[in-house]
Amino acid sequence: MSVDLNLPEDRVGPRPRRKSKRVWVGGTAIGDGAPVSVQSMCTTLTHDVDATIRQIERLQEVGCEIARVAVPDKRAGEALKEIVRRSILPIVADIHFDYKLALMALDAKVHKLRLNPGNIHNKDGVREVVKRAKVQGTPIRIGVNHGSIGDRQPGDVRDESQRMVDLALSEIKILEDLDFDDIVVSVKAFDVPTMVAAYRRLAKAVPYPLHLGVTEAGTLVAGSIRSTAGMSVLLYEGIGDTIRVSLSEDPVMEVTAGFDMLKSLGLRDQGLTLVACPSCGRADIDLIPLAKVAEERLRALPTPMKVAVMGCEVNGPGEAKDADVGIAGGVGKGALFRKGKVVGVYPEDQLMDALPAEIDKILIENGKEPYSQKAPKLTHEGQLTPGRSVPAGQRT
Repeated sequence: MSVDLNLPEDRVGPRPRRKSKRVWVGGTAIGDGAPVSVQSMCTTLTHDVDATIRQIERLQEVGCEIARVAVPDKRAGEALKEIVRRSILPIVADIHFDYKLALMALDAKVHKLRLNPGNIHNKDGVREVVKRAKVQGTPIRIGVNHGSIGDRQPGDVRDESQRMVDLALSEIKILEDLDFDDIVVSVKAFDVPTMVAAYRRLAKAVPYPLHLGVTEAGTLVAGSIRSTAGMSVLLYEGIGDTIRVSLSEDPVMEVTAGFDMLKSLGLRDQGLTLVACPSCGRADIDLIPLAKVAEERLRALPTPMKVAVMGCEVNGPGEAKDADVGIAGGVGKGALFRKGKVVGVYPEDQLMDALPAEIDKILIENGKEPYSQKAPKLTHEGQLTPGRSVPAGQRT
């Protein structure tokens, strides 16, 4: 049997990106071929300006490109001017029900509004918000969540995905009827198949960029898995222009999870990509804490680099030969290698100093500044334990 492996659906890598209108959120482009951007939402009380700015700075340090803040009341609205003035990231104001809060956000010159025109019952207010947003060039994200679509009425035979899409289309029409098309759309759900189907349908129905997310995804591990299960399917199909991984966790973790997802799909190439084997009985080095410490020390790498932390000679330079640099464990020691070639052997307790030093050499050779002095300062004493004294093949 002959199989054509060059068919578009069989080729390696994501499919071509869906064509969409480009929207600018501050200096960050969304849609029309722009890189898929990663955003997060502050967990601080918005009226606490200092705390909110500190969190935005932390988000920016790990690569966040857009920050959203809740605007539930007048105090939050009054804080927006100072937040916009001091923020190093574009600010999105998240608003429900009260159009006056949206007007306050526009007065503050926020970079995008997130609202549902349908849940603002003052239609004159909606018109005023949209008119002001158009004059200022402020985009609006229509955010439909599964929980906001209301109870199913008797005789409604649509599935949940279609109900979400239809609500989004009705919200879009409100804006379009007001001659406004600087729009981003999302249709988030907790149930992954419902979310995937909704975005697939919406992608065919509108020309606007899509904000992907699995709503209320959960805690760090479960939420990251659920978010990846939903968003990676769509991203691989070329659907999606900006993402948020919604976690019950420090929002910094949302950003790192988002970038890891995009890097895994070949959609972004930014900073550290850590390759680490899962460890097993062959390992002659205390691999798991070593990998965690390597990730922590190298997470702020400003230059794309693939770094490997491997447990033994089986999964060492051979399996990780495409890594820019890495270490592979031996009995109480480890080999340092570049592109699969060993360049040194060090005692285990010196490996985490040798690895950043070698990374500095690579950076300098490529005309870039060294990294190790800028790396996060932490002590790994107590995290790493001595190597196993007996080779795996001789253990009893």
